Amino acid sequence: MKLELYPLKDYCALLEGEGLLAAPLPSDLELERQVELVSCDSRQAVPGTLFLCKGAHFKPEFLVDAVRLGAFAYVSETPYPQVELPCILVPDLRRAMARLAVKYYNDPSRRLPVIGVTGTKGKSSTTYYLKHILDEYLAPRGSSCGVISSIDTYDGVENFESHLTTPEPLELQKHFANALSSGLGYLVMEVSSQALKYHRTLGTRFAAACFLNIGRDHISPVEHPDFEDYFHSKLKIFAQADFSCVNLDCDRAEEALAAARRDCAHVRTFSRRDPAADVYGSDVRKQGHDICFHVKAGALDREFRLTMPGLFNVENALAAIAICWGLDIPEQAIAAGLEKARVPGRMEVYSNADASVTAIVDYAHNRMSFETLFQSVRAEYPGRRIVTVFGCPGKKAYERRRDLGEVSGKYSDLVVLTEEDSGEEDTLSICQEISGHVAQQGCPYEIQTNRGEAIRRAVMSCEVPSVLLITGKGAETRQKRGIEYIDTPSDVEYAQTFLREYDARKRAQAAGEEVPPRQAGA
Repeated sequence: MKLELYPLKDYCALLEGEGLLAAPLPSDLELERQVELVSCDSRQAVPGTLFLCKGAHFKPEFLVDAVRLGAFAYVSETPYPQVELPCILVPDLRRAMARLAVKYYNDPSRRLPVIGVTGTKGKSSTTYYLKHILDEYLAPRGSSCGVISSIDTYDGVENFESHLTTPEPLELQKHFANALSSGLGYLVMEVSSQALKYHRTLGTRFAAACFLNIGRDHISPVEHPDFEDYFHSKLKIFAQADFSCVNLDCDRAEEALAAARRDCAHVRTFSRRDPAADVYGSDVRKQGHDICFHVKAGALDREFRLTMPGLFNVENALAAIAICWGLDIPEQAIAAGLEKARVPGRMEVYSNADASVTAIVDYAHNRMSFETLFQSVRAEYPGRRIVTVFGCPGKKAYERRRDLGEVSGKYSDLVVLTEEDSGEEDTLSICQEISGHVAQQGCPYEIQTNRGEAIRRAVMSCEVPSVLLITGKGAETRQKRGIEYIDTPSDVEYAQTFLREYDARKRAQAAGEEVPPRQAGA
């Protein structure tokens, strides 16, 4: 990736033009010197680095390290006089970082079509539906579609498991630049409320943006103080988009549509309830293991098929269809992409040998997604015992502990509470807080802080036909403990391992043999 580099005076002029200088520039700034790198990671600094002092865990020692490696100026909300380096003082480092990142990476979203998807639930599925459709469309052209999601990131250069739904600005713009230089035709991404509120996507231009839905989530002192802040943060996406889609079936749809029409020149709607929507889905039904539905959108009038389970996914498919229809993607590519679409860790279904125990691994992690998942499971597995395994993250989205406890307790026959990215908070304390809400629903529960052992207990508890819902982590292979991410088996690996162990025990019991010891992996 070869970037056009700029002198420091160009970055300073940008900050000044955006009203992002909190004090006159120091007289000893080397304004004519070329900026070789803009970075907030002192380990990456090279001669000619413009360093950004960012993060809740920032320490002056990081700036010292950056200077040692060649940083020649720094941007900060706070000066560090103990470091002999000129400081560009700004009132809002988040906004400044976003603008500087776009400049350093040569404003890639102006040349690469980026599609942004926001909503309380369904972002991952919609994003991957779009990726499969666009891969289908781009394949004959020798190209493909990049993705930035809470599951994976692929930009033509890098391909890895994600940590954040939406990366910080420097990383985000780097992914766009990588995708552009790699010849990718599109990039689709999840856009979180945090990213919009804290300016991670500031300066990004979306060729298309989609508003899926809104429900209560991410309410905490470090996220959104209340629902209105959460909702209005999500609405910011429209002002950055050339074209927008809005789900008419969601709560606050009228307000979302009004914001889209105010801030965006081209808007289309989709719905399963309102035939007047620009994209209208109807006649939803199961055919064997597949889900079929009809779509009417202008001249588009045909049936589509999903081979991924979950009746609720029709809403996500309609969103993808609406976006692609607005971008003039051929209907053949839309149909073929949806039929092939899979989302890693989303509604992955595994069964033991006689299918008496079915484990569903899913990312559901808030009230809306939990309600939808349980309703779908009840419809598709009537009469089965339901066991749910989940936890809640540390120091964020505190309302989930009540919400997920209530919903799981309402629908489950047993709840097993466990670790789920506890971070700097104690896992047992989180589980105990959730358990009170489960118990209020009259549902029995267990607490097992080791996630592997929790899943094993859930599997081994099945003496009658059962469905296990293992939620929150999907195909992720890391747990956040403290401020670090620790490698662990995924829920998919756990489910497969313990279903095999379950079958081995059943065979041994039937033969009157000694039950084999448990398998490793918990």
